Amino acid sequence: MAKRIKTVDHLGRVQEIYSDKIVVSILSQSACAGCHAKGACGLSDVEEKLVDVYKPNHNLKVGESVKVILRQSMGFQALFLGYVMPFLAMLIVLIALTLMNISEIRAGLASLAILVPYYFILYLFKDRISNHFTFEIEST
Repeated sequence: MAKRIKTVDHLGRVQEIYSDKIVVSILSQSACAGCHAKGACGLSDVEEKLVDVYKPNHNLKVGESVKVILRQSMGFQALFLGYVMPFLAMLIVLIALTLMNISEIRAGLASLAILVPYYFILYLFKDRISNHFTFEIEST
């Protein structure tokens, strides 16, 4: 029995079509956006996001409904790069400076300051990282 690859799917509409990519608009909803009381509380939010799908091999038209697919493992990699790694970097710096008898406030500020170079390095490598995270598209 073959293993099925787990994916994350979002429905969207084709916004623009280029020779090398298709721009798809998806609606990102918070968990409470589907709540029956969303009109009363005002906390629900729906945000439109644009996703670039490179090297599409489909004959789609602008306005057509599509499904954007991302492998679940890539989502975990994004989570790791965006949240886990910076947390570990902060924790390591905080523990190391505390063990070196640096004052708590300086150790705390230094552990927060480590985020600046970390996210700057991520920004510098954004093209290389974005090439690794590829979306697929299929008609609905």
